[in-house]
Amino acid sequence: MADKLTFQYDRDADILYIGKCSPYADQEPEELGDEVVARLNPKTGEVENLEVLFFSTRLFRKDLFELPVSTEMHLTTEK
Repeated sequence: MADKLTFQYDRDADILYIGKCSPYADQEPEELGDEVVARLNPKTGEVENLEVLFFSTRLFRKDLFELPVSTEMHLTTEK
Protein backbone atom coordinates (compact mmCIF):
# COMPACT_ATOMS: atom_id res chain seq x y z
CA MET A 1 0.00 0.00 0.00
CA ALA A 2 1.38 3.42 -0.95
CA ASP A 3 1.96 6.04 1.70
CA LYS A 4 0.25 9.38 1.26
CA LEU A 5 2.10 12.56 2.15
CA THR A 6 0.61 14.86 4.76
CA PHE A 7 1.50 18.53 5.15
CA GLN A 8 0.94 20.40 8.39
CA TYR A 9 2.09 23.92 9.20
CA ASP A 10 2.69 25.06 12.77
CA ARG A 11 2.36 28.85 12.56
CA ASP A 12 3.65 29.48 16.11
CA ALA A 13 6.83 27.47 15.60
CA ASP A 14 7.05 28.34 11.86
CA ILE A 15 7.67 24.72 10.90
CA LEU A 16 6.26 22.82 7.94
CA TYR A 17 5.86 19.11 8.68
CA ILE A 18 5.80 16.69 5.74
CA GLY A 19 5.10 13.09 6.60
CA LYS A 20 4.39 9.61 5.33
CA CYS A 21 3.35 8.53 8.84
CA SER A 22 2.89 10.04 12.28
CA PRO A 23 6.21 10.79 14.00
CA TYR A 24 7.24 8.36 16.75
CA ALA A 25 9.94 8.33 19.43
CA ASP A 26 12.24 5.75 17.79
CA GLN A 27 12.71 7.75 14.58
CA GLU A 28 16.27 8.99 14.14
CA PRO A 29 16.57 12.73 13.37
CA GLU A 30 19.18 13.85 10.87
CA GLU A 31 19.98 17.47 10.00
CA LEU A 32 20.04 17.81 6.21
CA GLY A 33 21.26 21.40 6.16
CA ASP A 34 19.42 24.63 5.36
CA GLU A 35 17.28 24.16 8.49
CA VAL A 36 15.68 20.90 7.31
CA VAL A 37 15.46 17.85 9.59
CA ALA A 38 14.68 14.34 8.34
CA ARG A 39 13.22 11.75 10.67
CA LEU A 40 14.41 8.29 9.62
CA ASN A 41 13.00 4.82 10.18
CA PRO A 42 15.49 3.23 12.63
CA LYS A 43 15.42 -0.15 10.85
CA THR A 44 15.43 0.83 7.17
CA GLY A 45 16.93 4.32 7.19
CA GLU A 46 14.02 5.49 5.03
CA VAL A 47 12.94 9.13 5.38
CA GLU A 48 9.49 9.08 6.96
CA ASN A 49 9.09 12.73 7.97
CA LEU A 50 10.64 16.08 7.16
CA GLU A 51 10.59 19.23 9.26
CA VAL A 52 11.26 22.49 7.40
CA LEU A 53 12.20 25.09 10.00
CA PHE A 54 11.52 28.83 9.48
CA PHE A 55 9.19 27.94 6.62
CA SER A 56 7.50 31.33 6.24
CA THR A 57 10.82 33.09 5.59
CA ARG A 58 11.40 30.79 2.62
CA LEU A 59 8.23 32.11 0.98
CA PHE A 60 9.86 35.53 0.60
CA ARG A 61 13.09 34.26 -0.94
CA LYS A 62 13.50 34.63 -4.66
CA ASP A 63 15.59 31.46 -5.05
CA LEU A 64 14.15 27.99 -5.57
CA PHE A 65 13.65 25.93 -2.42
CA GLU A 66 14.74 22.33 -2.84
CA LEU A 67 14.69 19.46 -0.38
CA PRO A 68 17.75 17.17 -0.44
CA VAL A 69 15.69 14.00 -0.81
CA SER A 70 14.58 11.94 -3.78
CA THR A 71 11.24 10.25 -4.23
CA GLU A 72 8.95 8.53 -6.67
CA MET A 73 5.44 9.93 -6.83
CA HIS A 74 2.36 8.03 -7.92
CA LEU A 75 -1.33 8.80 -7.73
CA THR A 76 -3.28 6.85 -5.16
CA THR A 77 -6.92 5.96 -5.40
CA GLU A 78 -9.45 6.21 -2.62
CA LYS A 79 -11.48 3.10 -1.83
